[in-house]
Amino acid sequence: MTETLEQPRRRVLWTPEHRTTTAGLLLVVTLIAFEYMGVAAAMPTLVADLGGGALYSWPFTAFLVAAVAATVLSGRICDRRGPAASLLAGPTVFLAGLLVAGFADGMPMLLLGRVLQGLGTGTVLVATTLLIALVYTDRERPVIYAANAAAWVLPAVAGPSIAGLVTERVGWRWVFLGLVPLTLVALGLLFLVVRRLGTHAPGDRNRRRAGIPAAVAVALGVAALTWAVQHPSPAALGYGAAGLAAVALALRRLLPAGTFTARPGLPTVVLSRALLAGTFAGMEAYLPLTMTAVHGYGPALAGLPLTVVALGWTAASMLQGRYPDWRRETLLRAGFVLVAAGLALFAAVSQPWCPGWVAFAAAVVGGAGMGIAMPSVSVLLLRYSPVAERGFNTSAMQLGDWVASALAIGCGGVLLGLLASTAAPGPAVVVLAAVLAGVAAVGSVVTGRWPPRTE
Repeated sequence: MTETLEQPRRRVLWTPEHRTTTAGLLLVVTLIAFEYMGVAAAMPTLVADLGGGALYSWPFTAFLVAAVAATVLSGRICDRRGPAASLLAGPTVFLAGLLVAGFADGMPMLLLGRVLQGLGTGTVLVATTLLIALVYTDRERPVIYAANAAAWVLPAVAGPSIAGLVTERVGWRWVFLGLVPLTLVALGLLFLVVRRLGTHAPGDRNRRRAGIPAAVAVALGVAALTWAVQHPSPAALGYGAAGLAAVALALRRLLPAGTFTARPGLPTVVLSRALLAGTFAGMEAYLPLTMTAVHGYGPALAGLPLTVVALGWTAASMLQGRYPDWRRETLLRAGFVLVAAGLALFAAVSQPWCPGWVAFAAAVVGGAGMGIAMPSVSVLLLRYSPVAERGFNTSAMQLGDWVASALAIGCGGVLLGLLASTAAPGPAVVVLAAVLAGVAAVGSVVTGRWPPRTE
């Protein structure tokens, strides 16, 4: 494949050899984004309709647990057989989950649908990264990652509103069922892509592989932690600690050696994704609450900074895509600095003396940091990964993302219980934001050390 980035940017994505792959990838990303954004908006109504108020958090937890397990399994399958099976199986299982949830007559059926959606999402996210590695060259990958970021904009901006309107006018079931036709189109496009893929040559079977027991352990550990944070009690302290121990032990098997010690190279790349995801998830989770409880914003305006996050993220991602020769290691470090700055502003806006508009500055600065850092992480992961281990490393990167996000949000919940309340969250949020800003600052230091480049 010849390098094409000297041509206009659209020629990278929409050349004859790329257009089907690009369309399939972007449609899958858009579907996952709409599902992610829309379900949250519809959840209060659908849970009430199904009489599951006591289980409100479990549709989210069920999705996360299933996605964690599927991520590990998909990485293993992709290393052994290539991404073709996961590219088709992921959307198929996701489609089944949409149908089951859309026709649910009670909470058990809804939870089954959410499990299937999580399995499908975890499976396909790993496979799409492997597909990008096969189809796009190293210099083209920043462009497709920028397009992926852009595919999140419409769901981020319009998804909650559309889901709310559909829930109110047509019914919550169509938040799921309305995505079925687009999922079928995505499956058709991915089927055409898979037909073009060459035969996969499996790597050394003696190399370390992620074990299914470890995947189950980390999934159950995340579930225990999530439930413990949402339902604090003396018993929750016990099983929450057990869940944390299970996650820590399992991750030693599921992440590249040296990840916890920030060994330069691939381990630092995987750690960077986890640190970025965790720090930013903490801000996204508690920014609307801060705007509502501290500054008196209504529900619509309280969520507006998250729209600004999406716009800043996409603009920065598109910028890095226009300059594929920029050094990815430097961009990653700059991204951490911007995220740390955004979190510092978030800490300030959590206090009543700070004007509410500062939240929009925090959103655009932090979003820009993520926009240049996250594509750089993905490019570096493929650059540092042996071909035979790309599935394992991709699943490790995604796994670190989810676990770190769950831990950051959980820590915020603990701080709310200990230091404040949802009615007056300022004392808890300022501590959380300061800690997360410190973590991002550590990330900027860690990413200053890299092994000599060999390419």
